[in-house]
Amino acid sequence: MPRPIHATIHPAAVRANLERARHAAPDARVWAVVKADAYGHGIERVFEAVRGADGIALLDLAEAQRVRALGWRGPILLLEGTFEPRDLELCSRLSLWHVVHCDAQIDWLSAHKTHVPHRVFLKMNSGMNRLGFTPERFRAAFARLSALPQVDEISLMTHFSDADGARGIAHQVAAFQAASQDLPGERSICNSAALLRHGLQAEVRLDWVRAGVALYGGAPDHPERTAQDWQLQPAMTLASRLIAVQHLNEGDTVGYGSRFTATAPMSIGVVACGYADGYPRHAPDGTPVLVDGVRTRVVGRVSMDMLTVDLSPVPSAGIGSEVTLWGRGPGGVLLPVDEVAQAAGTIGYELMCALAPRVPVSTDGD
Repeated sequence: MPRPIHATIHPAAVRANLERARHAAPDARVWAVVKADAYGHGIERVFEAVRGADGIALLDLAEAQRVRALGWRGPILLLEGTFEPRDLELCSRLSLWHVVHCDAQIDWLSAHKTHVPHRVFLKMNSGMNRLGFTPERFRAAFARLSALPQVDEISLMTHFSDADGARGIAHQVAAFQAASQDLPGERSICNSAALLRHGLQAEVRLDWVRAGVALYGGAPDHPERTAQDWQLQPAMTLASRLIAVQHLNEGDTVGYGSRFTATAPMSIGVVACGYADGYPRHAPDGTPVLVDGVRTRVVGRVSMDMLTVDLSPVPSAGIGSEVTLWGRGPGGVLLPVDEVAQAAGTIGYELMCALAPRVPVSTDGD
């Protein structure tokens, strides 16, 4: 039989999370963000679930081609825009909208020969300091684009750095509003965190919101709020089985580096999952895991192909017992990916995106 590790994608959860995003920002149109192969879930696997979105946002042209090949005829937005002048030809051919965040991209447009003008989203750097024109240069960039016959409609956007935390978004909203005042065009500023925490504010939701990790059941502001707090459903389950059981005496150690030492006689289960499958190697002792739907913990260092778990809370477990690394366990018990990620010192986004190619993946067919 094949190695007993498997990931399951839940399209119905993605569909429900999309509706949750709509509820959070009434009257706004929703971009379904499917970058990074739909945050590791697979564009093709979630496509039917995101068809109810108003547009699909992603990063690269290959992903855009995949979405068009699936039959999507609505808007597609390239969130980082084009990377070289010849990308504009494919934007024209696939009817892609694209972000403009630097002078070079305007230069490429000005030299581009096209019969169909481009729809662009002019990006402001309102405080994230990654991509975009500073507020002082934003209007000049808008003027340059407006003068180009290669450009049709110009929309305006920015991206929040602290929508998930205490600093909040007010300073960036103020910068965006001041620099874009009286400029025509639709506006998009909400990411998942702003959408859930501030989307009911009209000055924040505006014309378009960008639903990213929320679509896949991740809480963008975990641990302050959980996915369940936001009424989000997990869209990915990573599961395996016990392939061995070891009985330890007091003082016995577990795994490379002998990181864990038993303080009393105990049993541990060996799980067919390791860092080569995408599970975080740096997950410490105590990282939560489910065995037969019962919550227990990782003990010992995660290795390439295996990890070990404490069987004290589930003494009936044995070879073949089901192990849920994150997602939906037996009996409807949930283990949020955000909780596993927090224990490992990272975020749920990373675990979803890090699922390794060697892990078999299927959908649950809704």
